[in-house]
Amino acid sequence: MAPLLIIAAGGTGGHMFPAQALAEAMLARGWRVHLSTDARGARYTSGFPDAVKVQVVGSATFARGGIIAKLCAPFQIAGGIVAAIWQMLRKRPAVVVGFGGYPSIPAMSAAWVLRLPRMIHEQNGVLGRVNQLFAKRVDQIACGTWPTELPNGVTGVQCGNPVRAAIAERAGAGYIPPGDYPMSILVMGGSQGARILSDVVPPAIAAIPLEIRRNIRVSHQARPEDLQRVAQFYADEGISADVKLFFTDVPERLAEAQLVIARSGASTVADTSVIGRPAIWIPLAAAIRDEQTANARQLIAAEAAVLAPEQTLTPESLCAQITEILSSPERAMQMANAALACSIPEATERLVTLVHERANIPEQNGADPE
Repeated sequence: MAPLLIIAAGGTGGHMFPAQALAEAMLARGWRVHLSTDARGARYTSGFPDAVKVQVVGSATFARGGIIAKLCAPFQIAGGIVAAIWQMLRKRPAVVVGFGGYPSIPAMSAAWVLRLPRMIHEQNGVLGRVNQLFAKRVDQIACGTWPTELPNGVTGVQCGNPVRAAIAERAGAGYIPPGDYPMSILVMGGSQGARILSDVVPPAIAAIPLEIRRNIRVSHQARPEDLQRVAQFYADEGISADVKLFFTDVPERLAEAQLVIARSGASTVADTSVIGRPAIWIPLAAAIRDEQTANARQLIAAEAAVLAPEQTLTPESLCAQITEILSSPERAMQMANAALACSIPEATERLVTLVHERANIPEQNGADPE
């Protein structure tokens, strides 16, 4: 029977996209792949290959909900751990890989209790809460952003952030620098959207000099409560815009973009870098560990992107940054090339190698899936 990989991941794109990339690669090598997540995480699995079996276990977060929900959380997690232990005793996975998020707790805990080969992949430049919990309880930590801030006494290996096959297929796609022709701006606020982007980006674009603005086409991801007003603003300003809750064709839109304006989540940074596009990063100010600033650090230093902290972000300041990039084809091209130079397109292959090493199975010896 083909070896089994269990992937444990939470319910956001930041956790799910690299998990999906690993699942695709391991299936291609003849492995069986199961995804362990909770009911919330299961809602984000539509992009996974059909061959991936989704195992829904009980879990909960201490970060949201009222007092009752937080009091119930330990019991939900404990129940999920017991269920995960039972499943692993029956299926005996060769490796368990955690990508963070509270839904990954049951599977990672079960793997630790059973002393199965296990590792975690941290996407951000700072370990998330759950990965901090397991940092000293796994065999290896693969780091997506380098360097990654790790607990004392813990070492990691530089891996990069795996990108989905649809992104990898467009790695290094030719960049068309800004000019007197249609130009695309892609605006993304992460899997949950970002209100500040809906408040600041539309008026910033509206204030761009007409000779540039007339060529701009906008793809803008917005929260449900912001959708109508953002679309109406662009329409009133005569700006061509596609405003949606979520884009299912991000790889295509990234490849077509002259400029990306987005939160600097690890997966978004990786996707943008692998394709090679100039960006204006707006890190989430509410992040306790400020991991999104850490994610953008290398690209800022390489002059592949511009940092726009929320604390100082205004329509006027953002307008100036957009205008400067779109009015300078040479600078935009240099930024695109610098982003590409910072990327690790082989990140998935590096992670695949680490998984095989943990399982002590040579890469070329994967069996046919059953």
